[in-house]
Amino acid sequence: MDCFKTIEGLIDAASADAIDKARVLLDQFKGKSETIAQAIDDFLLDLMTFLFVVEASHERFHNPARRLARIRMSRIRLLLTG
Repeated sequence: MDCFKTIEGLIDAASADAIDKARVLLDQFKGKSETIAQAIDDFLLDLMTFLFVVEASHERFHNPARRLARIRMSRIRLLLTG
C-alpha cells in the first residue's frame, strides 16, 4: 500500500495541500465499509488539526500532533489489512 508511504510523507512535510492529497489517496478505500470510512474521516480531521497546530503554535506541539495523525493512519491500515 504505497499510498500510506505517501501520506506519511505528507505528514512529515506538513504542507498546505496535504489534506486534499490525503483525501484523494484514501477515497479509494471509503466504500469498503462504514468503519473504514469513519477511520478515514477521523484521520483527515486529525491531519487538519495537525496542520493547524503547525501553522498556529509553538514547535513543541508539532510532534504530539504528528504522532496522533500517524496513529489514526495506522488504524486505517490495520482495518484494510485485517
